[in-house]
Amino acid sequence: MHPITPHIALLLAATAAIFAVGASAQAPGFSAAERAEGAKVNPQLIAEFGGVYPGPQSAYVRAVGQRIAAQSGLAANPRDYTVTLLNSNVNNAFAIPGGYVYVSRQLVALMNDEAELAFVLGHEIGHVAAQHGRKRERASGLASVLAGLAGAISGSNIVGSLAGAGAQAYTLGYSRDQEREADSLGVRYLSRAGYDPFASGDILAELGAQTSLEARLAGRNDKQVGWLSTHPANAERVARIRREAAKVATTGQRATNRDAFLNAIDGMAYDDDPAQGIIEGRSFRHGPLGIAFDAPAGFTMQNSPAAVIGIKPGAGQFQFAGGTAPDIESYSAKVWQAAGATAPQPRATTVNGIEARVSQAHVESRNGTVDATLAVYRWGPDRYYHLLMLAPGGSAATFEPMVTSVRRLTPVQAGAIRGRRVDVVTVKPGDTIASMAARMAYADNQVARFTILNGLEADDRLQPGTRVKLIVRG
Repeated sequence: MHPITPHIALLLAATAAIFAVGASAQAPGFSAAERAEGAKVNPQLIAEFGGVYPGPQSAYVRAVGQRIAAQSGLAANPRDYTVTLLNSNVNNAFAIPGGYVYVSRQLVALMNDEAELAFVLGHEIGHVAAQHGRKRERASGLASVLAGLAGAISGSNIVGSLAGAGAQAYTLGYSRDQEREADSLGVRYLSRAGYDPFASGDILAELGAQTSLEARLAGRNDKQVGWLSTHPANAERVARIRREAAKVATTGQRATNRDAFLNAIDGMAYDDDPAQGIIEGRSFRHGPLGIAFDAPAGFTMQNSPAAVIGIKPGAGQFQFAGGTAPDIESYSAKVWQAAGATAPQPRATTVNGIEARVSQAHVESRNGTVDATLAVYRWGPDRYYHLLMLAPGGSAATFEPMVTSVRRLTPVQAGAIRGRRVDVVTVKPGDTIASMAARMAYADNQVARFTILNGLEADDRLQPGTRVKLIVRG
């Protein structure tokens, strides 16, 4: 969570909304209107998705993206495309009008060579080339999606959204035929650029495996926010795209540029950025803010630049965010107003020495009565943080331990927080999947995490001299 973001953000819904945005383009070059539209939205997107990744990997991703974009025939030259590596911990990629293409560092870290990166970027460019945005029946196009995004980020009707009544309203997925067309174009661009077109099936299989793992860890099905929420990597799709690759594959050398790719991503951040807070199991700790809290048992948390969201199917959802106000009562009223509910009278209390206000309301949703609880904590003269919690009627007590867990970190505790990063290592004689997986910076599912990260199977044998990726403490 970003320390200065004042908004109440539902980025899990917003990510899906933005990702679904298509674009139109004229060859060669983009129209002035398209350039202006993209340029206006670009800073907002970058800010809401963690900013531009500050490492040298950004220049590498930009070069690959411009190389593959040159195969689309849309732009007068590759620099007409602005390719951005986002500092985001969600597997995601999308494009908007004017040649703006985005991919998250989390998704890049899952890849195993440059050809896989080129396919994901090429797929997004394929949506632009095929004018899939124009072919939607929504006449307002990008403007309507951005309006929905603005509502989500500003906190509009957040209670309804968290209760499941509004989040999906922001999702504008491509049709199955459009996804197939973008796949085919992405494969074609790979071949034209001299890449191995079979990398397309590899990255989709890896994404599918990662999606299944994340769903299992979170106790939910495979329907997730992120690139695969609108780009399902099922077995049929992987098989089809491999057939497409076989059609365009040549007998000559096909590049994957694996070593160049591994060299480029070595050391890149993975999972949460410590500057935005770290999730470890049930705990969220934010060193720069000096704040921490613990989620109830069984809740899965997702961190973003604007908020932390926690979900346990059937048990409830919560959101942690912050902002400013003249006083604590005004802040509490502002959150309730943004949530679309009448502000109840707050109860004054103290939590671990922190001045706080707790208030509750019963909200009617399409799924029945929801108990909404708001806990606000004074963090400075005009700075506040809050937990907005929703539970099925009669079960608000689920969140009581979390409300009382909010605490200040000592300087030593804050300084001890470390993030994770990608570490590219060379396999030595005697190394096995089990021994390498044991070096992964996780307490659970180490073998599954290692094999999926490297596109391997659990019974594969590692060859000395080859290179693999580990996730280690930064």
